[in-house]
Amino acid sequence: MAEAAPLETSEDGLLDGRLRLRQPVAGFRASIDPLFLAAAVPARAGESVLDLGCGIGTAALALLTRVPAARASGLEIDPALAALAEDNARLNGLAERFEALTGDLLASDALLGARLFDHVCCNPPQVEAGRGTRSHDAARDRAKQEGQAGLADWVEVALRRVRPKGSVTFVHRADRLDALLAALAGQAGDIAVFPLWPAAGQPAKRVLLRARKAVGAPTRLLPGLVLHETGGGYSAEAEAVLRGGAGLAL
Repeated sequence: MAEAAPLETSEDGLLDGRLRLRQPVAGFRASIDPLFLAAAVPARAGESVLDLGCGIGTAALALLTRVPAARASGLEIDPALAALAEDNARLNGLAERFEALTGDLLASDALLGARLFDHVCCNPPQVEAGRGTRSHDAARDRAKQEGQAGLADWVEVALRRVRPKGSVTFVHRADRLDALLAALAGQAGDIAVFPLWPAAGQPAKRVLLRARKAVGAPTRLLPGLVLHETGGGYSAEAEAVLRGGAGLAL
């Protein structure tokens, strides 16, 4: 792995303290998106998962915390974040089940060779190239804003790296669901769309989407999950994922 530049980090607890993460004090930090992403991956003990754009390892390590004996690999373009992901795996006693690979999504064949995985998950940049406000922090900007790789590229690599009948799972903005579905059209089936509603009666801002390669089952729109109660706190269903580390049935 390429040598990573040192970062000022903090150590924070997720999943009610069962997952400890070292992450940059400045720049992009863990949010609820990777925790919901991890909860939606249907991995079982002994299976392999690839997390594209793994950052500091939040989604992959949350998944490994939930699924004993599963294995995960993370692909991350930023050497400093990839190094933090490996550090976080060691911090949580998961180093034997996790590896971080440093490289560009568009050149990932050089790193992955012919490897295939039982599941692939991804929290891709959510702002289309040329739109939105650019950040002065390079890592934050890279995590939020598409670069040379557009959404279709993330989908293509995910499908290329998953075994036939394996699953690909994304968390993305609800207003880009059409683009995500278009990228999957004709390449995957059994597509499940799971909205994350901010509160009851409000439009979804995020969706989870899971599809299976080489499967022809129809698309399903699921009830989804309400994130917040009327008073503003997380709902019991959201707490089960964010604090209890529960999985989601898609």
